[in-house]
Amino acid sequence: MTTTTIIGFPRIGEKRELKFATEKYFKNKISQEELRTTAKKLRKNNWELLQQAGIDAIPSNDFSYYDQTLDAAFLFNLVPQKVQDLPLSELDKYFALARGYQGKEGNVLAWPMKKWFNTNYHYLVPQLNQDTHFKLTGNKIFAEFEEAKGLGIITRPVLIGPFTLLKLSEYQNVTARDFINDAVTAYKAVFDRLADSGAQWIQLDEPALVKDLTAEDRQLFNELYQPLLNAKGKLKVLLQTYFGDVRDIYDDLIELPFDGLGLDFVEGKQTLQLVSHHFPEDKTLFAGIINGKNIWRNHYDKSLTQLKKAGVKNLIVSTSCSLLHVPITVENENFEPAVKEHFAFAVEKLAELKELAAIYEGSAKEKLRANQKLFAKQRVQEDAELHKQIANLKDEDFVRQPARQVREKIQKAEFHLPLLPTTTIGSFPQTKEVRQTRRQFRRHEIDQQQYDDFIKEKIDDWLKWQEKIGLDVLVHGEFERNDMVEYFGQHLSGYIFSKNAWVQSYGTRCVKPPIIWG
Repeated sequence: MTTTTIIGFPRIGEKRELKFATEKYFKNKISQEELRTTAKKLRKNNWELLQQAGIDAIPSNDFSYYDQTLDAAFLFNLVPQKVQDLPLSELDKYFALARGYQGKEGNVLAWPMKKWFNTNYHYLVPQLNQDTHFKLTGNKIFAEFEEAKGLGIITRPVLIGPFTLLKLSEYQNVTARDFINDAVTAYKAVFDRLADSGAQWIQLDEPALVKDLTAEDRQLFNELYQPLLNAKGKLKVLLQTYFGDVRDIYDDLIELPFDGLGLDFVEGKQTLQLVSHHFPEDKTLFAGIINGKNIWRNHYDKSLTQLKKAGVKNLIVSTSCSLLHVPITVENENFEPAVKEHFAFAVEKLAELKELAAIYEGSAKEKLRANQKLFAKQRVQEDAELHKQIANLKDEDFVRQPARQVREKIQKAEFHLPLLPTTTIGSFPQTKEVRQTRRQFRRHEIDQQQYDDFIKEKIDDWLKWQEKIGLDVLVHGEFERNDMVEYFGQHLSGYIFSKNAWVQSYGTRCVKPPIIWG
């Protein structure tokens, strides 16, 4: 029987409950206990949602107050001594490293952030040096497993794997190789404690394996995993990859005693080729066939073709990556039915997993027919006028007039700018007053004229300020806009806009991008 799982689920809450609770905590409006209560409720809701959706294998430890890489750093004692010495609670030390801390107890700089591979999510980059002692000291992964077990759910704990954790870190006077032995020992300790708690599987996320790997990278990976897998005992180990294929190290992966391999069939250009050529019968393939990064419905016929070509004996249908990167549910939107039927956010992707697994087994044929019908029709009517305009473009339309030398003379005569003019990039801070006024306008508490007058007043104030400090080229401050991408999208055809399709960018920062529709 084909079963289902996911790599991870969004943690911000259907109505961004975690964001708002955390920000209230930062402002001392709620207690730490209240924040923890909100987080516990969200985890419970997610686990029960997955259970009710019929997902067979449910992950845990995919929840985070801020960032999963930061979680791993606190689990393995990678936190700078300066932060550890702060006379704060563990959670406040965690936030201090995430956001920075300035107070009577001392000053701490936040760790830098980088993009999480090819997504819009940003992770905190561990900073390792000679004073870093890689060892198991945290409890989060075990506590959340026990929390789910208390609800009657035996989860599969998720953890960033040692190779990716070391590859994503930055080093001062040390290298990744200096931490191999301690990392192996620390991960072994995680294995032992989870096994003692009744865990059957652990998921080690190794997205760094989809990058171009050198011989040194492969050596580092093998030196980490050979001793680690030799000590796994009865615990089954899933090596989970995503955002590409693992062509550079596939031969090593199928030789090592992993119990499961999670491979990306969406962005992994050679995944199907690798698997269909050879996949060991003693391993389970976690096939990432449902796209975890986009918001569109899955094309069942195409996915089924891939799964059948893979020809694997032990198969679990999964997402291509964590659902962290998509909004939570289409049900919170008021799109027209003809639009809504094309979307699948996180909750809807759970249903797709179950349907695809059932169709693969030979049942749920009505679901397949409905999916075929959806993809058989044209989603968007082509814009004939636009095509006509493009077809009528001439070579001279791509040449800017007048010539640069002429423009330069006109500009000098018009603007009288110095040799090196001063200016700013554009946006000025969206103050509390600006945000409050925009909220009043959105709620129809003030009319368009009042809103426009307020924006003009803010623009005038900041133009005067720029003149006062002597800038040469003035900007208007962009007080009239919200998120830049959303604002520009609202002024272009071919976009539609959601009400609640929020996705975490980093920490408590969430974005609601426009949707390219036509």
